[in-house]
Amino acid sequence: MHLCGVIASHREAKLKLGKTNKTESKKLKGSGYMAYTALYRKFRPLTFDEIVGQEHITKTLKNQLIAGRVGHAYLFNGCRGTGKTSAAKILARAVNCLNPQNGEPCNECEICKAALAGSLTDIVEMDAASNNSVEDIRLIRDEVNFLPTLAKYRVYIIDEVHMLSTGAFNALLKTLEEPPAHVKFILATTEPQKLPATILSRCQRFDFKKISPENIVKRLKVVCEASNIEANENALKIIASLSEGAMRDALSILERCLQDGDNEITEDKVKELVGIPKLSYIEEIVGSVLAKDIDNCLKTLKTIISEGKDQNNFLWEVIKYVKDVLLYKVTGDVGIYSESEQEKLKEFAGSTSKEELVHLIYELSDLENDMKWSSQKTIMLEAGFIKLCDSNESAKVQIPVNTGENNVSGEEIQELQRRLFRIENFLSQVEKNKVNINPNNTVKQSAPVQKKVEKKPLTPEELKNNAYWKDIIGKFKSEGKMGLYANLLNTNITEINDMTVGINFNNGLKPLAKGILEKPENMNEISKEISMAYGKVMKVKLIDNKADAKPQKSELENFVEGLDVPIDIMDE
Repeated sequence: MHLCGVIASHREAKLKLGKTNKTESKKLKGSGYMAYTALYRKFRPLTFDEIVGQEHITKTLKNQLIAGRVGHAYLFNGCRGTGKTSAAKILARAVNCLNPQNGEPCNECEICKAALAGSLTDIVEMDAASNNSVEDIRLIRDEVNFLPTLAKYRVYIIDEVHMLSTGAFNALLKTLEEPPAHVKFILATTEPQKLPATILSRCQRFDFKKISPENIVKRLKVVCEASNIEANENALKIIASLSEGAMRDALSILERCLQDGDNEITEDKVKELVGIPKLSYIEEIVGSVLAKDIDNCLKTLKTIISEGKDQNNFLWEVIKYVKDVLLYKVTGDVGIYSESEQEKLKEFAGSTSKEELVHLIYELSDLENDMKWSSQKTIMLEAGFIKLCDSNESAKVQIPVNTGENNVSGEEIQELQRRLFRIENFLSQVEKNKVNINPNNTVKQSAPVQKKVEKKPLTPEELKNNAYWKDIIGKFKSEGKMGLYANLLNTNITEINDMTVGINFNNGLKPLAKGILEKPENMNEISKEISMAYGKVMKVKLIDNKADAKPQKSELENFVEGLDVPIDIMDE
């Protein structure tokens, strides 16, 4: 009885809230006040066919609805603004619609109208970001045992489900696995990797992909036509590019462009709104960098900064423009640029090489990353462009051309093998130390390291002599690796086979020393040094010679063996 009373009061609260909202809306209408609805809410898709760019999902859902094979739990995953919540609401109406049409809700029946008005209590929308406790999920778990009030199914739409606590996931698990026949769950998230595997395995997962710029532009044209907004093609393409595949972001940017009361949206208006400098500034900067004109580059930078343009947006635009120059040089695609702008694009493409443009994109990307962590963005920006204008062309790698001659001596082959070994060794160090190699052929490391002089692999005669092992131990000492030095002292080395080398501990291998040496980082260090000496990858094995040897007999035992008398020696 207590449980029924709690749920009944919960429903009454919802109904009262709905009545209050209706009463308040009537008062607002009576006072002449018109509530403003954002574009992304006003033009939210009402059918699966209106969802843009997710045909691979909407087609499957419609087929399930037509066949009557709707699952009990769905997981909609994808980045923001791609239609997850819209698809969840449409699916919730479609399974309850009294007059479904080809897998779509009719949006005209009593159930559909109540759902669209937000007054249907059988469709429950929950934001897990603010309702992520165990108590919130337990309330749902208790409610699912009751039949729907009006609709056929009780549908729970849980948005941002990855925000639920561990206890909340555990509370949801059993209900999600075996829900009553009248209950459907639709979970939506942007981070599915944060969901427990037990939850993922119980849901039909649909991945919403980013919407293509072409589809976003098409949808924006529909919105503009319905809202009497005049927007040129290039302005819509810029909005689509800025939205990064999210339709909601595109509609929000479009709406911001209307805040001045003017229904005409131009390319310059969009750029001015988001703080993107004029294309003439971008062209001036790129031209200065390609021409190595430091003075003109700094002059243009100061103008851009003085106008209050966002420096990160500016740098992003420069990278995008250089990418477009490279794209034109490779494919001939001129993108969204006008005829006059295309001439400048062609001029830049003809005055530089593909390698230089790729190098420039990498350098600008590094500068963008450095600016994110700097408190002096202006100084970093100016210094970065000075470096680009003063780059050393001679630093580029020159690749030798094969002349086709085959008169290569044995010594040259051996030298090439040694070089190959040094390259392989360097690449292994790159992976181990996470060294970054940029297109300018310089090496960046998180901490300075000493320059290593690579040695040639030792000859067989040199390998037989154990002197090189002493050199390796001495090297560990000079590099401050005292753990290796102290525990390898007084050891020698033998070749077990052509792939394995044994380190002999003639005085015994103590457990503490063995634990230190068998650490992966220490074994890798020893193996690396030995492999460099051999000129190939070698494995290392620790050999405890004292443990393998027979224990020596005491003098008393030797004396007893010399007597022909049975004597037992007992320890007290």
